[in-house]
Amino acid sequence: AGRRGFDSLVQAATGIAAVEAAGGDRPGVLPAQALDHGTGYLLAAAVLRALTDRQDTGRGRLIRLSLAATAAWLLYGIRPPLDAPPVPVPAPDPAPWLTVTGSPYGPLRHALPPVHYEGAPRTWSRPPTRWGGDPAVWR
Repeated sequence: AGRRGFDSLVQAATGIAAVEAAGGDRPGVLPAQALDHGTGYLLAAAVLRALTDRQDTGRGRLIRLSLAATAAWLLYGIRPPLDAPPVPVPAPDPAPWLTVTGSPYGPLRHALPPVHYEGAPRTWSRPPTRWGGDPAVWR
């Protein structure tokens, strides 16, 4: 809730990419940034409702929306009221995409390369070096 969202990453984290997969290990995507658009439309509707309520009652309203809650609505039909806290979505397990490598700084926990294909390296070719330890040259 304290960080910015990115539609494609939320699609992957909430399972939309798996639902849209065409089979195999390749994730799929929705034909548009539906979470961005849908959440934007919901926000516009919530603001209009809040303004109407303020005109009728003189009171304000807290509006809380998230890309993950919109994904839950699309996937599972879970529609929170516009003034309800976001729907909890299980956090993905990052363990399969992380590893620990020895480095001059000690053990370094880091992400594995994002591209996977047959014959691709499973991890980076070398650990990072100390700051300033490499010459500034093109390889």
